[in-house]
Amino acid sequence: MSQPEVIVRMGELAVSSEPNQVLTTLGLGSCIGLAMLDPSQGNVGLAHIMLPAAPNGHTHAPARFADTAVPALLAALARFGSAAASLEAVLIGGARMFAFARSAALNVGPCNEAAAREALGMAGIPIRAAATGGSIGRSVRVLAAEAAVTVRTASETTELYRAESAAAGLVLR
Repeated sequence: MSQPEVIVRMGELAVSSEPNQVLTTLGLGSCIGLAMLDPSQGNVGLAHIMLPAAPNGHTHAPARFADTAVPALLAALARFGSAAASLEAVLIGGARMFAFARSAALNVGPCNEAAAREALGMAGIPIRAAATGGSIGRSVRVLAAEAAVTVRTASETTELYRAESAAAGLVLR
């Protein structure tokens, strides 16, 4: 049986409580794919973060920026009944895509990762796994039924994370 995919494009986020759903983002370079999972409720979320911080007064498209994506994803998952204390995070991306880049303006990948880590820390969300840095692009799949995150590069696909409760056979709704 095929699993329905929800594509999360640059600057977007999506959440799901459907066990057969897969949240996907493609072609992460310097962007960060932030997956949040609540294995106890069977809820998952994914944001495709483009930049570290929103300009002052910027209120639309909160998933574009690390500092606003984290609270936006938390709020979206709360609507499904997930409390911040039950969430776990996985970070993907943040690559250094331009080898010649010496300025932060061209080297946004590490800045995105640092900003996402800071925002998650401020929210009290633990980071359980990460595939960040380097100079390769990555694609991400968040599998709701398995409470798992897979990462694909040009050369391989890896299960980066699987929640302990899912591995122990917890039935998710």
